[in-house]
Parts: sequence; structure tokens; C-alpha cells
Amino acid sequence: MEMHLKGRVALVTGGARGIGLAEAAALAAEGVSIAVNDIDAEAAAAAVEKLKDFGVDAAAFVCDVSDEDSVKANVLKVAQRFGRLDILINNAGIGVRPSFAVADMPVEAWDLMQHVHVRSTFLWSRAAIPLMCPGGYGRIINTSSVNYTGGGRPGASHYVAAKAAIAGFTRVLAKEVASSGITVNAIAPGYVATSLIAGFSEDMLAIVRDQNPTRRLCAPEEIGALVTFLSSRHAGFINGEIVCIDGGRREYYWGDDA
Repeated sequence: MEMHLKGRVALVTGGARGIGLAEAAALAAEGVSIAVNDIDAEAAAAAVEKLKDFGVDAAAFVCDVSDEDSVKANVLKVAQRFGRLDILINNAGIGVRPSFAVADMPVEAWDLMQHVHVRSTFLWSRAAIPLMCPGGYGRIINTSSVNYTGGGRPGASHYVAAKAAIAGFTRVLAKEVASSGITVNAIAPGYVATSLIAGFSEDMLAIVRDQNPTRRLCAPEEIGALVTFLSSRHAGFINGEIVCIDGGRREYYWGDDA
């Protein structure tokens, strides 16, 4: 199915590696120009070179995704560089580890999780909307988690709270901007085969696979395919949704490492 995305411009936060890079590559394969945002300048530059292999324009933009002034400046730079912005993928995030029971949770750990996930999603969305409205077309895709949709697990309250907040934010923003031609959705991935789970033991990975009806992890490319569809006109009537992509798993193993 043709996605009809050629000529569009997408900004992917945390786009230098893992899920973000897979999302950027899937969009680039459809002819979308890509602005890669990441806090790691070297990794962002390397990602841009990979994306250019698809024959599209790509550029790196480096900043802390939760810093208001930096976000505003970076979105303006994207607009100046590409002349437009059609798609925003709010992908940047950090993992659960180390995990903490609520009684032992340092305030700093709680605040960091909310800043990187929730504050950044708000800041980038707020900055991107004015660039999308004049064209009457926009796609904002946020990143929640099946760790929220499945009910969460002990030790991850800071992460689950952040992902729940993103889901709520998505549903409200979707109602606010729909009349401007902008849709807002979130994806809720399960365990994805990226570097974030590279530290899992083979025994833990076996548990994760066995507890999934598909008996495997999600491939980053599968996330990319979903995001590409949600970015297209074919998904124009999908709005305010939290789309699970977890192989059918809705509950998580309640262990120290999962």
C-alpha cells in the first residue's frame, strides 16, 4: 500500500538509535525527509548518514529534549532547514533501570523520568503545532508503553506514571488540534529488540519471550511500519488512540529485571 508520504518532513526525537532510528528509516524509505534529534551528537550524525542512503534529505539537531529553550530553538532550526514540518515522532525516553519501590524512590529519579518522557512530549508538540497548522496536515505520534496499558509493575511507578501521562496528553491534544488537520496518536510497544534490553540475561529474555503469545520480541522495524502508517493519509481518521504493539501481551512479569 502506497503511503503517499514523499516530500513530507518528519522530526524524530531520540532518533539516533533503536526504535527512533527504525522509525526514521521507515519514513525515509517512503521519501520523507528526516530531522534527527538526539542528545548524542556523534550518534545523530551517524544516523543521518544512514538515512541519506534512502535518497532523502536528513540533518541532525542536538539538544536536551526536556529543555524548553533548546526545544524551541531546535524546532525553528528544523523549519529553517527543511521549510516545513509535517510529522513529529516523540520517541525520546529512558529505561526503567534502576527500578525503585515507591517508598525508596529518590525524587531525582522520579523527576528525571517525568522530564524526559512527559515534559519533552509536551514541549515538542507545543512547538511543532504552529508549523503544521498552515499546511492543514500534521501527525504527532507519542510513545506510551504496554507497561502502562498492561497495568504496570512494581518498581516502575515513575516510568508507568510517565507513560500514563503521555496517553492522557495524547487523547486531549488529539481533540484540540483535529480541526487543523492534525492527528495525535500514541504507540504502546512491548519489549523491543534494542540496546535497552541488552543487559537482560538469557534466562530473563527467555521469560519475556515465553510470556508473549508470539514467543518473540518485537523488531524495531515493526514499530517503524506502524509509525509510517499512522503518519500517512490512510490513518487520517485514527485520532486520540493508544495503539498497542506488544504481540498480545497485556501483563508483565513481576520480577526485578522485567
